[in-house]
Amino acid sequence: MRLRAAVGGEAATLIPNEAKCIDLFVMSDHASPPPAAPDELGAHVSAGGGVHLAPGRAREIDARVLQLFTKQPNRWAEPTIDAAAAAAFLAERERHGTTVAGAHDSYLINLSTPDPRLWRMSQRSFQAELERCALLELDFLVTHPGNATDGDVEAGIERNARGVTESLEAVGGPTRVLLELTAGGGTTVGATFENLRGILDLIPEAVRHRVGVCFDTCHAFSAGYDLVDDYDGVWESFDRVIGLDRLGLLHLNDSKHPFASRKDRHEGIGQGTLGVEPFRRIVLDPKLRTVPKVLETPKGDDEKAADVANLTLLRSFRSGG
Repeated sequence: MRLRAAVGGEAATLIPNEAKCIDLFVMSDHASPPPAAPDELGAHVSAGGGVHLAPGRAREIDARVLQLFTKQPNRWAEPTIDAAAAAAFLAERERHGTTVAGAHDSYLINLSTPDPRLWRMSQRSFQAELERCALLELDFLVTHPGNATDGDVEAGIERNARGVTESLEAVGGPTRVLLELTAGGGTTVGATFENLRGILDLIPEAVRHRVGVCFDTCHAFSAGYDLVDDYDGVWESFDRVIGLDRLGLLHLNDSKHPFASRKDRHEGIGQGTLGVEPFRRIVLDPKLRTVPKVLETPKGDDEKAADVANLTLLRSFRSGG
């Protein structure tokens, strides 16, 4: 079963996860979890050696939802994906039962910059990201709105919307662009629901249906959205300003820094300043049940063990853990 409908904002039904919780100390011994029914939980996985290897890596951590990079995120160089590579990825996605697959764009892209040269470089790079996503038939492409280094956030919002629009008009396909809520440091654009709504409103209706929002729990908490003491209020505000139908993805990350710190440092689930409870509520929240959820938590020395431990903890909430 595919979760593409959930990513696109339409109704979808998921198979409930029936896996039993495994104690975290067992995970430290690298034990493998029992097979779980497909659910909406996954992780960012490596595409090292080729994107076709990513679905298998997700399956190794018992995840059918994945996020990857289609290029090295700290380089401008744009790799090409040929038909054979795309076919290999799609075959592996089918073989491993991947329900949702998407990408995160390059960290260098800044569609909110006032620098004309950097803006055009960013737009071309973003368009190339979208082209690779279309070839791989990915469900989503997460993008950081960037920085308005001139201090003019409203102008940055307009520049971002223009860059996303140009790219969507040039590239078709199934991939939905997801604007990621940011932590809000410096001249960052996208640290408020109003910023994200501003970008959405400036994208023409002809392509606006291909744009949504990615809600990162660490970023939200750092930006001043109190998921610990005002969980319901945060989601009521999101729905009022943006609309839950625009929510295409959740990044589940704890935070190394305190509330409203404006700092973006991820931590393992329950090991940071958010603690366990907000994640329990997210996993059990009926209105968020069909929204894909991806870990971007620290991997440590053993990437597989770290992801399995975090996913096991999240799944335990559904069995009373």
